[in-house]
Amino acid sequence: MLIGSFDIQGIDHREFVPPGQTVNGKFYYEVLKCLREGIGRKCPDKWKKNKWFLHHENAPVHTSLVRQFVNSQNITVIPHPPIHLTCDFFLFPKMKLQLKGLRFDTTGEIHAQNARGYRHTHI
Repeated sequence: MLIGSFDIQGIDHREFVPPGQTVNGKFYYEVLKCLREGIGRKCPDKWKKNKWFLHHENAPVHTSLVRQFVNSQNITVIPHPPIHLTCDFFLFPKMKLQLKGLRFDTTGEIHAQNARGYRHTHI
């Protein structure tokens, strides 16, 4: 499983979920910390002025631990509609274009391709 975040300029952060790992509040909390640090490196002005917004799906993993983190970091969360249209109609087709023609037999191959920065183009 892959957890990804993106903005208008492209993919900001990718987090591969280890096999057998449950995406619970604690795991997602760590993903959000990495995402926040990544935003700080990619967009330091937005990060310093807290001018970025988090739009994540309303999955049950967004427990009080995650809400506490978001609140403590003053991260503005944009409410997610009940139907998951954003990724289905925006991100997934763009990702499919970048991965077209690539085949992976193992997760190791996926990680290796990811390390090479598979065909990064802006979304």
